[in-house]
Amino acid sequence: MELPDDTSLVAALRARDEAAFMALVDTYGPPLRRFIVGFVRSPATADDVLQDTWIAVLRGIDRFEGRSSLKTWLYRIAANTAKTRAVRDGRTVPFSALATGDGEPSVDPDRFLGADHPSWPGHWAAEPADWDDQPEAQLLSAETRTVIEDAISTLPDSQRIVITLRDLDGFPSEEVAELLGLSDGNQRVLLHRGRSRVRAALEDYLGGPS
Repeated sequence: MELPDDTSLVAALRARDEAAFMALVDTYGPPLRRFIVGFVRSPATADDVLQDTWIAVLRGIDRFEGRSSLKTWLYRIAANTAKTRAVRDGRTVPFSALATGDGEPSVDPDRFLGADHPSWPGHWAAEPADWDDQPEAQLLSAETRTVIEDAISTLPDSQRIVITLRDLDGFPSEEVAELLGLSDGNQRVLLHRGRSRVRAALEDYLGGPS
């Protein structure tokens, strides 16, 4: 079942339309679970949090006011539920300290010319190659997608959650900042660092800096 527009879907959910609810679960269940894992890590705990999220959705749908999209509302419930569970389990929710930076460079400093270079200190030692030169089939292959997914899975929690929301789930920056309680500048730092690590993994896979 393809999801209708938010107004129709909310009306169906309020009428306890089982088919509409199952369509919502089928559409948003996998990305919500991927999002939740960033807070709790344990797959079993993520399943519990996801189940609690759906229960909260059913209990709260009559109070949904439409001030945000239904998708954003779902993710907000999931975030709050996951944060509560993380705190209960003694796991630190990963946004209080990491957003402002930990001194980690986004790109390997060896990729740039040193301060003692006579002409271009701080510039690229070798400019990145244009990914447009890579065959489209290679960039879009299942194996390449696996490289990207694996790289994202190894990111620090804060970077992984931000890049998941922005690049996999399509949220704009301001909604990500609101969902995670970050300033827009902080979420941009986390996104940039996450993307840099994923790009480095792709460089290794595709054969050299890009």
